[in-house]
Amino acid sequence: MSELTTRTPQVIAAEIRSIDTQTREIVLRSAIEIGKRLNEVKALVPHGEWGAWLEANVHYSQSTANNFMRIADEYGSNFQAIENLSYTKALALLGVPAEEREQFVQEYDVENMSARELQQTIKEKKRLEKELKKSQEAAEKERKEREALEKRVAQLQTELADAKIAGNAEEAQKLQEALAEAQVKVKQLEKELRAKPIDVPAVVEKIPEEVERELAELRKKVAQPGNETAIRFKVQFDGLVAGFRDLLATLAEIQDADPETHEKFKGAVRGLIEKMSEKLQYGKGGKNDTQGGTCIEKE
Repeated sequence: MSELTTRTPQVIAAEIRSIDTQTREIVLRSAIEIGKRLNEVKALVPHGEWGAWLEANVHYSQSTANNFMRIADEYGSNFQAIENLSYTKALALLGVPAEEREQFVQEYDVENMSARELQQTIKEKKRLEKELKKSQEAAEKERKEREALEKRVAQLQTELADAKIAGNAEEAQKLQEALAEAQVKVKQLEKELRAKPIDVPAVVEKIPEEVERELAELRKKVAQPGNETAIRFKVQFDGLVAGFRDLLATLAEIQDADPETHEKFKGAVRGLIEKMSEKLQYGKGGKNDTQGGTCIEKE
């Protein structure tokens, strides 16, 4: 009777959790040991006979055997990284680069996820990374194209001024036409940039008026011969505007998939903007240049 009264539901639940934990660890350690031996025997089996050997000796498909071998390769020397996970979760985590796994497990609380949730999270992470890479490549291509055009404008302006000084009217006319054509291309790129949709509800629907005014002023300066510094600044400023637009679009996508991560990333952006604002207000180094935390590197 005494024993029955001490076995409460809470005690039994604790026992079940303990058994469950031990079972997961046994399964994982066994998978690693099996994988090590499969790696060993694969090196001994003649080429082309691996599938037949598996079927005849251990009844594993090649897919199952590959999973065991990958588990052994990735976690054999670092079991602590997965000791609290199920075999299915450990296998899913192979989809995350090794150098990112520890941070990923902590950031997404993988231990409290289901295997299906983990697989979906990793799939979404890969999708976002692919889209981000595509966006960055497109932005870099645009930046290089704009930069090349701006350099061409500056070069033509210099050559035009030299032709006028030399009194070469025919050459000056040709350069004037080439300069006008290059400036048209610059304006076309700016028009395409402004026309790009930004799916960020209630945040930014178009380029802010102050940015438009700044761009207009810069365009006037670019039209002046020999103003290479203003041209270089305009290229960098346009790149900053385009990058911010892309960043907002990416944040909107993250918000739909993972609101918590969205808030974290948005906070990081706010912190960076504050530091940038400090540098503009207080000059090189910023107000808190010697303090810890996120900062902008000194030039």
